[in-house]
Amino acid sequence: MLLEVRSLSTAYQGLLAIQEVSLAVAPGEIVVVAGANGAGKSTLLKSIAGLERPRSGEVAFDGARIDGLPGHAITARGVAYVPENKRLFPRLSVADNLRLGSYLHRRAPDREAPLARVFALFPRLKERLGQRAGTLSGGEQQMLAIGRALMTRPRLLMLDEPSQGIMPKLVDEIFAAVTAIRDTGVTILLVEQRLAESLSIADRGYVLQTGRLILSGPAAALRDDPQVRRAYLGI
Repeated sequence: MLLEVRSLSTAYQGLLAIQEVSLAVAPGEIVVVAGANGAGKSTLLKSIAGLERPRSGEVAFDGARIDGLPGHAITARGVAYVPENKRLFPRLSVADNLRLGSYLHRRAPDREAPLARVFALFPRLKERLGQRAGTLSGGEQQMLAIGRALMTRPRLLMLDEPSQGIMPKLVDEIFAAVTAIRDTGVTILLVEQRLAESLSIADRGYVLQTGRLILSGPAAALRDDPQVRRAYLGI
């Protein structure tokens, strides 16, 4: 497995947000984590990314433990995280935001190399290189946030609610981009409220409820699960 989370528990504001969560992601997979607001999905991603310190449990990436490492060290190992709020630099240009994503690569050719892949995925960004990030639409900002993460040359890309705040006509573009990124060899761990669309592109999934895993399995099996259909798919 590329990523293994073992019995992970993390507190947020003094309360356990995730409890004894275990999951695994194999190379080349798209794995979705679903659940209602407050289920602990974002805390799970932040704990893997080194932005929240787990109380207990382990996180291993490519066979080596990474829990306890600072976020920049985890990024350097090949784990990129796109948070729910994107965390762009709104006053900087699109070009500068992208270049900041390649800060780990000191040689200029290494810093610029991922740009071609980013522009192939998101042509709009190439058209808006000089534009301030804060003036982009919600969908374009999400493209920029994903593009900046890809500048780190990740092996695992973690996306937290990439469709949130995006016009419906751009949602399909974001999901198509996620599939295209996986097809380039990048493994995806996806947190997303739009479960029907997520399961349509995912290999496997997990369902969190009040900080605990209650379901897991192949995407097709979760789509047909009565509990998932009733609670998350509105069927």
